[in-house]
Amino acid sequence: MAKMLEGKAALVTGASSGIGRAAALAMAREGARILVADMTEAAGNETVELIRKAGGEAVFAKINVAQPTDAAAMVTATVKAFGSLDCAFNNAGVSGKIARTADDTEENFDHIMAVNLRGVWLCMKYEIQQMLTQGGGAIVNTASAAGLVGSHGMPAYTASKHGVIGLTKTAALEYARAKVRVNAVCPGVIDTAMVAGMVASHPRLKDALVGVEPIARMGQPGEIGEAVTWLLSDYASFVTGCSLPVDGGMTAQ
Repeated sequence: MAKMLEGKAALVTGASSGIGRAAALAMAREGARILVADMTEAAGNETVELIRKAGGEAVFAKINVAQPTDAAAMVTATVKAFGSLDCAFNNAGVSGKIARTADDTEENFDHIMAVNLRGVWLCMKYEIQQMLTQGGGAIVNTASAAGLVGSHGMPAYTASKHGVIGLTKTAALEYARAKVRVNAVCPGVIDTAMVAGMVASHPRLKDALVGVEPIARMGQPGEIGEAVTWLLSDYASFVTGCSLPVDGGMTAQ
């Protein structure tokens, strides 16, 4: 059976751990050659080695998605390494500090927006420019279940992820006839280092997070990676502008 991403050139941001690493591994398993993009060089190279040990092809690039020169360089590096950019998973993001709307700080708000929203836009900007020269491509952005509903104590994060969904829908409409598909994945509570960090600061939070999941557990990064891989593949050729919840039923409540 043919692999879903056979021969495709792809990039994944935030690929040093968690959802990004899981998606990169799943995409490589399905035949994609991967540019692993992250600010954390050692862990990013670990992802590269995991892909290579599994028989895949990958290279690393140190990238800060909030910097336009880095976003542009990432696309250039992918094309240089693999000859094209067919698939992009814009996953890099931060959770920031937990604080209610009136208690949040400007610094926290601005940092979250710079990475989660502006960073996704910058990546899309240069990815789409490249894809237009090739006659098409596919993009998936990491939004969140918090991009579909409100989330106590996370005003900036929630606003940034709502913004990602807005960007996704707009770009999907703008470039549909140019054969560039743009979708978003909306994870629920996933067992990642980001969530572990939040729980470490607020010990009672773990039970509360699991409690909002009808499936009664956290999701695994690989479960998001599989959804991303499908969205980027030609199996999802009639899917664009979609914000796909992979959230254990959280947003069905």
